[in-house]
Amino acid sequence: MKVSIEDVELVAHQSQLILSEDEKEKAIQDLTSILEYADKLSELNTDDVEPTIQVLPIVDVFREDEIRPSMDREVIMQNAPHATEDSFIVPKIVE
Repeated sequence: MKVSIEDVELVAHQSQLILSEDEKEKAIQDLTSILEYADKLSELNTDDVEPTIQVLPIVDVFREDEIRPSMDREVIMQNAPHATEDSFIVPKIVE
């Protein structure tokens, strides 16, 4: 596919770029080589290649959940300024 000056000007306008004539010529060459490379890739036989969205295997990085004993309730409740047998007593802040 041949890239024209109009194509470069359209892309530059959509990208809000101001290009000089030399930059437009360079962009034509660059875009043409990119499209030629993409055409080469399309020639590859990918019939037996499984489609993927990740190149690396997805690994779960979280640890396994395991039940562990918590702190003793009586020790925790000793630190509360006001408490009942099993809960903290705090001042009401919402009416």
